[in-house]
Amino acid sequence: MIATLHNDRLLRALLRQPVDVTPVWLMRQAGRYLPEYRAARARAGSFMTLCQTPELACEVTLQPLARFPLDAAILFSDILTIPDAMGLGLSFSEGDGPRFARPLRSAAEIARLGVPDPEVELRYVIDAVRLIRRELAGRIPLIGFAGSPWTLATYMVEGGSSKDYVRIKGLLYNQPDTLHRLLDTTARATIAYLNAQVAAGAQALMVFDTWGGILAPSAYREFSLAYMARIVADLTRAAEDRPVPVILFTKGGGLWLEHIAATGCDAVGVDWTVNLGEARRRVGGQVALQGNLDPAVLYAAPDRIRQQVARVLADFGLGPGHVFNLGHGIQPGVEPDAVRTLVEAVHELSAPCHASTVP
Repeated sequence: MIATLHNDRLLRALLRQPVDVTPVWLMRQAGRYLPEYRAARARAGSFMTLCQTPELACEVTLQPLARFPLDAAILFSDILTIPDAMGLGLSFSEGDGPRFARPLRSAAEIARLGVPDPEVELRYVIDAVRLIRRELAGRIPLIGFAGSPWTLATYMVEGGSSKDYVRIKGLLYNQPDTLHRLLDTTARATIAYLNAQVAAGAQALMVFDTWGGILAPSAYREFSLAYMARIVADLTRAAEDRPVPVILFTKGGGLWLEHIAATGCDAVGVDWTVNLGEARRRVGGQVALQGNLDPAVLYAAPDRIRQQVARVLADFGLGPGHVFNLGHGIQPGVEPDAVRTLVEAVHELSAPCHASTVP
């Protein structure tokens, strides 16, 4: 394990320490917009094989780093690995997204769920983390991740993606104790999974609460945020003689930024529906912020991309505590050259924002 990092901008920014330029990484930076990713997926034969083969997961994780001067790598995997390891039978199909062969349909099924051992049922993910860290050789940090308990529960109960969330919201309002039992199990599984990623070499962690934004405020605090706060409290927060920062991201969570910041996390991810300067004022320097360019900007001309990068940087303002990212993931139809324009613009245009803070 190599403890020295040649580029630790991401970790410093997440801890609100001075940096020379704003660090940038992008959700779904390894994905279908890259022809080399599509080739790797074709060789694998399926998305699940790509995720479950450590050598392929490592290859795909590193692909965007060969093209762009990104400040972090993020483990290539999927948020639904935990419920798959619980025996729900995950599969993916083009156009339909994830599906579970055995979705949860009763309290008895929920009661029978166990917490997977990350070094057994999820060994392929942990081995991928080890391999990626070795191949990175200290160039940039590696981000590990998991889905939030609420988001995992949504897929587990609905059986896949949903437009109306009837089953999970029915469970929430009709059988809240049963839902809490499911969320408790997924929270314990997520804590074990993320801590195993840290032990294997992950240097920062992110929790994706993709569906927290579908909840009413009181339900969000009870069924989503409370379990993310529990995860934050139980995570390994230091390894290799340095802190392991934790990022929480609720898509559509702009109403609750103050509550997310109060969990004890190090950074809050912000989607594109919130002004970043307003978000900074609301959290009051309590946490770093990550975000928040509209992913659709990557379909624009290069000069427009640069303009929008400049706007996000200006919205945040001077000083440390900002990690540049999209407000959600890169879309499959984006041209790789647009991503290069974005990454280079962030580094170039952000330097004046940090001139007075760098020793």
